Amino acid sequence: MHTRILLAEDVHMVRGALAALMEMEADLLVVASVGRGTDIVPTALETRPDVAVLDIDLPGTDGLTAATELHQKLPSCRTLILTSFGRPGLLRRALAAHAQGFLLKDAPPAQLAKSVRAVAAGRTAIDPELLLGAWDCLENPLSIRETEVLRQVAGGADVGEIADNLCLSGGTVRNYLTSVVSKLSARSRIDAVRIAYEQGWLP
Repeated sequence: MHTRILLAEDVHMVRGALAALMEMEADLLVVASVGRGTDIVPTALETRPDVAVLDIDLPGTDGLTAATELHQKLPSCRTLILTSFGRPGLLRRALAAHAQGFLLKDAPPAQLAKSVRAVAAGRTAIDPELLLGAWDCLENPLSIRETEVLRQVAGGADVGEIADNLCLSGGTVRNYLTSVVSKLSARSRIDAVRIAYEQGWLP
């Protein structure tokens, strides 16, 4: 009996390579592959996979948001997050999104099939060292609005652009940024971005 898999990866060549790797296994079957996060849940509801293998950084909807929605709308489908980043904060967010697996893209190819099988069988598939790091990782002290303002900074926006994008006054944006720098004990806004990325608080 095959384990049915939905694969979400925005880089076409990588998506094809991952699908080929999994289909080399006699018991694994890729029933759908998508390149946008917004396509994950509709496609899953149509194809009814056993496991969704999701990249985090996807256009439209990120993989963690899609994992949460997938858990709500198709709880029989279990999720394995595939990412280039082994930051503890990202793992904490993946666990909060009800993911059962978390695998780095530079893991040995055989580990992918092994992890998919474990997740399909109801077990977790997470590197023990990553799990320990996530346990020690700090909770995100930033509010949703502060996180959004910092995300805009990370994208290169200045105070005026952030104010326009978020329909805020310049003074309010500066207040948010002052709060962010203070909460993260950062030296500057750029340092705050670095800290937030390292902790996995920015996707």
